[in-house]
Amino acid sequence: MATVIVSSYEVASFPEGGGHFWVYMQYLHALRRAGCDVYWMEEFRPGRDAAADERALGVFLERASDFGFAGRVLLYAAGGDGAARRWLDGSAARPEAILRRADLLLNFHYAIGPDLLALPKRTALVDIDPGLLQHWIGAGQIAVQPHDVYFTIGETVGTPAARFPDCGVTWVHITPPVCLDLWPYVDDPGCEAFTTVANWWGKWIRVIEEDGSEVLHENTKRVAFAPFVDLPRHTAQPLELALYLADDDADQRRMLETRGWRIRHSRHVTATPQVYRTYIQRSRGEFSAAKPSCIRFQNAWVSDRTVCYLASGRPAVVQDTGPSAFLPNGEGMFRFTTLAEAAAALEAVNADYERHCLAARALAETHFDSRKVVERILDAALA
Repeated sequence: MATVIVSSYEVASFPEGGGHFWVYMQYLHALRRAGCDVYWMEEFRPGRDAAADERALGVFLERASDFGFAGRVLLYAAGGDGAARRWLDGSAARPEAILRRADLLLNFHYAIGPDLLALPKRTALVDIDPGLLQHWIGAGQIAVQPHDVYFTIGETVGTPAARFPDCGVTWVHITPPVCLDLWPYVDDPGCEAFTTVANWWGKWIRVIEEDGSEVLHENTKRVAFAPFVDLPRHTAQPLELALYLADDDADQRRMLETRGWRIRHSRHVTATPQVYRTYIQRSRGEFSAAKPSCIRFQNAWVSDRTVCYLASGRPAVVQDTGPSAFLPNGEGMFRFTTLAEAAAALEAVNADYERHCLAARALAETHFDSRKVVERILDAALA
């Protein structure tokens, strides 16, 4: 039995992120189903409110326990100003002993310390920001420590089709996994709205242009949806956005609602991992635009959220992020580039809804089944 530690990023400090929790639980659950001895490790980043931090930690540990990982969480806080790392369960002896006996550290934390990477027998980086991560590394904006294996969910990463560097390493391609047993097909033709869940704002990225100049670009869903903001006026299909909005975003909400979008705050649909799952399964399908970086880099990316819709038998109408060798366009998943294509895709789904629901589930089973994904990970990382 292989011992595998999954090193996640900013889950424990984000209790409102029920969807973010699922990104890593798909891997953890699938690794355990594959017979591995699995642990969840994360750097906890305290905020300014000690009471809020304590609540967040309590929520995270409770959720980990709910999914069968009680006693299998290794949390630490990085020391500031040269102070030593602090393990939150007290002594460093137990977590470091687990790290030393681990056959594999599956790492999603790009800035993890080299001392932690030195402990397990093998290390593997998982790139879930394809194009962006390689750009950050190439531009010197982030320093990633050496790993034994490098995985990516970007289909074009490390290929001649890539619009970004390969960073001098060999990338092993995987797809975002979904645990089909935890995300069953739901037969509910009464679902009404196509939905998605997103942070309306987000980060800016510094891009090196072809002439060598540095330009800041807003890499947010606000910008992503701008070309499609009038879509509700071009279709009778109800469309709903569950957005992470700030208190002063009333003008953004009004702008979207006047154009026909239904708006909910994401905290109401991502309060827990279970609430997030229910929201997706009670949707008619997903409609979403992709962040500008995906379009710029043409990384052929598909969202971890989208594969949850597909597994639930919910068709996806999502923005085309680049040529793909396996992603369909017109059978369970539609990939649009223009507003007209998006409207036509929604009409096509509704014209034969049951067929597209079944095709969505089949797509998840064929390409995103977590059992197949972790089998590829273990074969490549432990060879």
